[in-house]
Amino acid sequence: MIQTLTSFPNFISWIIVFSIAATFFSVEDGLINQVFFDKLGWLSVPTNFLANADIAKVFQTFFLSVWKNCGWSAIIYLAAITGIDQSLYEAAKVDGAGRIKRIIYITIPGIMPTFIVLLVLGAANILNTGFDQYYVFTNAVTLPVLDNLDTYIYRTGIQNLNFSYATAVGMSRSIVSVLLLTVINRVAYHVNGAKII
Repeated sequence: MIQTLTSFPNFISWIIVFSIAATFFSVEDGLINQVFFDKLGWLSVPTNFLANADIAKVFQTFFLSVWKNCGWSAIIYLAAITGIDQSLYEAAKVDGAGRIKRIIYITIPGIMPTFIVLLVLGAANILNTGFDQYYVFTNAVTLPVLDNLDTYIYRTGIQNLNFSYATAVGMSRSIVSVLLLTVINRVAYHVNGAKII
């Protein structure tokens, strides 16, 4: 059940995630408001989670983004952990190492190459905040809070027809991403002893 709830969101689009969020968090017929407002009486007024500028950034970043992406990271790290030679754990257990020491001295060094690869791959996308997520969830109330570089480039280029400026901003973002990728790759070389690119 937990594995399905954490892995499944990675394979669906943000539009379907928005539909699920609307089903759970809408003011009129959302499950959360019905349960906590109508049935239990915990909320004095129904809360509009999807059109509340005060909680929009936290709701998007720490709730929906983590929910959608944590399953994929768990799959990658579990695959890295299963790739560690099990005889190392057995030898450490025979030598008297507890669970924490086995994690510190076997598991973490064993998954460090995978962590470095994911860090380098993530560094290139650090300025790519996810256009589809914020475009789908943005409305007139949450626009000042959820506006980011991707939606700004879209609004400038497509809606305002300022193609040259939008292209310059997009290319500047790409240059900064390549510089970040180079720096992280060099750090990975000093930490791990091998360059990714």
